[in-house]
Amino acid sequence: MAETLSGIIERVAFHNPETGFAVLRVQLPDRRDLVTVVGKLPRAVAGEFVDAVGSWVDDRDHGRQFRADELRTTPPRTREGIEKFLGSGLIKGIGPHFARKIVEAFGDRTLQVIDQSPDFLREVKGIGPQRVERIRQSWQQQRAIRDIMVFLQSHGLGTARAVRIWKTYGDQAIELVRANPYRLATDIWGVGFQSADQLAERLGIDRSSPLRARAAIRYVLQQLSYQGHCAFPEADLVERTRQLTGIAPEILQAAVEHERTEGELVRDTPPGSDQGPWIYLKPLYLAETGVARALGQLAQGPHPLPPLDLEAAVARVEQQWGLSLAGGQRQAVTQAARRKVLVITGGPGVGKTTIVRAILEIFTTHRQRCALAAPTGRAAKRLSETTGREAKTIHRLLEFDPASGSFRRDRHQPLPVDLLVVDEASMLDVVLMHQLVRALPPSACLVLVGDVDQLPSVGPGMVLADIIASGAVPVVRLTEIFRQAHQSWIVRAAHQVNHGALPESAPAGEGDFYFVPADTPAAILDRLIHLVRDRIPHRFGLDPMRDIQVLTPMNRTELGARQLNGRLQQVLNPPRPTPDLQRHGWTFRVGDKVLQLVNNYTKEVFNGDVGRIEAIDAAEQELTVRFDGRDVTYDFDETDELALAYALTVHKSQGSEYAAVVMPLHTQHWLMLQRNLLYTAITRGRKLVVLLGSRKALAAAVQRHDTARRYTALRDRLRHGTSAVSPTFGGPDTVGPDRGSLAWFH
Repeated sequence: MAETLSGIIERVAFHNPETGFAVLRVQLPDRRDLVTVVGKLPRAVAGEFVDAVGSWVDDRDHGRQFRADELRTTPPRTREGIEKFLGSGLIKGIGPHFARKIVEAFGDRTLQVIDQSPDFLREVKGIGPQRVERIRQSWQQQRAIRDIMVFLQSHGLGTARAVRIWKTYGDQAIELVRANPYRLATDIWGVGFQSADQLAERLGIDRSSPLRARAAIRYVLQQLSYQGHCAFPEADLVERTRQLTGIAPEILQAAVEHERTEGELVRDTPPGSDQGPWIYLKPLYLAETGVARALGQLAQGPHPLPPLDLEAAVARVEQQWGLSLAGGQRQAVTQAARRKVLVITGGPGVGKTTIVRAILEIFTTHRQRCALAAPTGRAAKRLSETTGREAKTIHRLLEFDPASGSFRRDRHQPLPVDLLVVDEASMLDVVLMHQLVRALPPSACLVLVGDVDQLPSVGPGMVLADIIASGAVPVVRLTEIFRQAHQSWIVRAAHQVNHGALPESAPAGEGDFYFVPADTPAAILDRLIHLVRDRIPHRFGLDPMRDIQVLTPMNRTELGARQLNGRLQQVLNPPRPTPDLQRHGWTFRVGDKVLQLVNNYTKEVFNGDVGRIEAIDAAEQELTVRFDGRDVTYDFDETDELALAYALTVHKSQGSEYAAVVMPLHTQHWLMLQRNLLYTAITRGRKLVVLLGSRKALAAAVQRHDTARRYTALRDRLRHGTSAVSPTFGGPDTVGPDRGSLAWFH
């Protein structure tokens, strides 16, 4: 027979917002000692009154506890409970200090005052108008969020995204989600189709409904874009969606037609396609065709430089710098002075930086306006350091405006430049490339510098490779390794891997590239921790937090980023007296290295940025991260955008450079062991690279090419000179950042 108990939550020992599972320490009115209550709650806050229905059990590991089948909380009723409730940090602007002072002033009427007459709080010393307003807004927000949490949990969903749902939809959130639960998968970061589908089923939406079919088609295309595809063959798209949902093909085909006529999808048969028509998400179609059109137009017209004696101009640069440019370098410089669009590609040690400096010298000597950009903050910083000139991320160059949700720089207000040099161009996806080229004036030159043999972009497309393969743009491929670079074992190893040869390890203590054999995951993990914590800092004088980066082929497995981050945090940043923050499966501490997982244009931090946690403020419910000398503040409910960064996947490291790289290699990474991934990892290290693992895994990574095809038609559109001519979609032939070029891809 079920029992009941009621009491005050003294402490929340554990709460998982994804599942609602909570472990509460509860003070009962008739007991001196606290009791443990376990069950599910949307949100649990110390000080609240809890009613539980369930039974007492004796847990083998945790002792006697009350296992609740039903849990319900209500606002606290006593002065002590109210003070604990307000002091928990739930309401911004009220920490333990002000909680005590407010309760002293208003007693058991405190919550009524905050709810109905918050201006009375100004009677408390230290609380002014601004703090009152923060308290008022936070109180209203928490009330709305709690309603959303109850709604989600009552339909079997986790409540971790309730804050994002409220911020996106406002007070109409529940009404909007009831009408179309599938919008969650499109609009809310972290909510996938399966969760939205589960909610839809509980709300009574038919499993073969057109609404579900349309949502599934969009979801599958979006997931394919995360794998690098700009589009997908229509027949294959319908079949994949059928396998996911069980919806009949004819219903899915009708869903495609509906989305196409609504202007959400585009059907197009690209030049050279032998698989019938492809289906695009409209923003990707417009981005792909827009890049092809813009590059074609940019290549036309007169060059901004006046007629030059290029031999004399290059000679002056050589004399000024006291060097002699190699043949490939000289060709690149002269091509940049003659052609409007140019690609310069090559591996490490081939002199790409020298070429960029020479090009800039010639352009600035003739009073041309030059700009430098790169896809990531770290790449832009490195470009600035190597050239001695200001370089910006592409997002900052294009001047994103959070108020309007768009870039200020576009075709109507182009960049004031005569030359734009973009470094790490292999990272450019088709969406970002489109935003960039549409902001260039027709008179400008564009020089793309990158290593086409590295991993392609994380986002959709393979822009640099497609531009090179199209033959529509002049390309200078640098192959000569300079003598100074050739002395680096890292450079030598990178080129060996790129040519399909096993990399040579330097003699002990005499180089900067090493392979350390270890066969089992346990042995690899033990040696990795020893290298990062002890050996490398002592032998090379490098700081394990600042200078050493662990890179791994994938997120999952014992040697994946997720598990490695937990172990490395334990040894490099163990628990300390300052409070931890537990959110979304991570424990965050002051001093932790963290990774930004999504583009956040309002905060100006982007997918792949790495920073350090500077502060965790429980009273204000805020966490502060320093990125490249700039502090960025996150609400606790926004920390789903962050992950620990002691270990990163190689994909997340693109565009970055580290003093030392340590990379585990094991056959449990088999699916990701590919040449371009290993090559990219090796080229991330500046002073030291250590590969640690089995020779079989190393050999597999060297021998295997990345043969996965990306469905992108940019190469053929450039080759055939085609752009946006398809009549098979609705809506204007434009794409704004609010329609997916920014918001669509996190």
